[in-house]
Amino acid sequence: MRAISGLWRWRHNPLRRTTDLAEAWLALAAILLVLVAAPLLGAVVGAAAQDALQQSVREQRQTRHEVAATVLKKLSRSPLEPDPETSSVRDAHSRVLADWTAPDGTTRHGTVTAALKSPHHGDHFTIWTDLHGRIVGRPLDSATATTHAVLAGFGAALMCAGLVEGGRRLLLWRMVRRRYARWDQAWDRAGPDWGRTGTGS
Repeated sequence: MRAISGLWRWRHNPLRRTTDLAEAWLALAAILLVLVAAPLLGAVVGAAAQDALQQSVREQRQTRHEVAATVLKKLSRSPLEPDPETSSVRDAHSRVLADWTAPDGTTRHGTVTAALKSPHHGDHFTIWTDLHGRIVGRPLDSATATTHAVLAGFGAALMCAGLVEGGRRLLLWRMVRRRYARWDQAWDRAGPDWGRTGTGS
């Protein structure tokens, strides 16, 4: 980070300007924020995401049920489905017409995707349903939820560090522009005959 190079301006020498010292303080503040505030923000965001995701995991485990389904017949692939040979995962699944019993005891049937490569009438497979037997997605597991929470915390820390560095660069840009404006004023005060002092002209 370029902020570290700004710390040299604390050195005592007769050429050090006030803006040099301000740049050094700005660099120190940026480093401290990146080293302290960014990880702290990441930990807070990660912990909040972990709590929310684990709550979602608990809710999904209560409302989603794994039930056994029976294949009635295999269906052809959907005409809107992209090239089926581009994914081995897609090849391992088939669209079938199946029967299953919902957790509330009702018998349901419909088109589902079975994790069977070549399903036949009477084959059994498992699906996830809600209490009334409607097809739902697999519930989120704790390990995946934790991974998402860690990624959220890491992303928040990186974003905080990026904002701090962006703010430092913006302030530094404004300071440099102000310095150049002062130099222009000093040159204007020196006048057009700068360098010819004492020549009698």
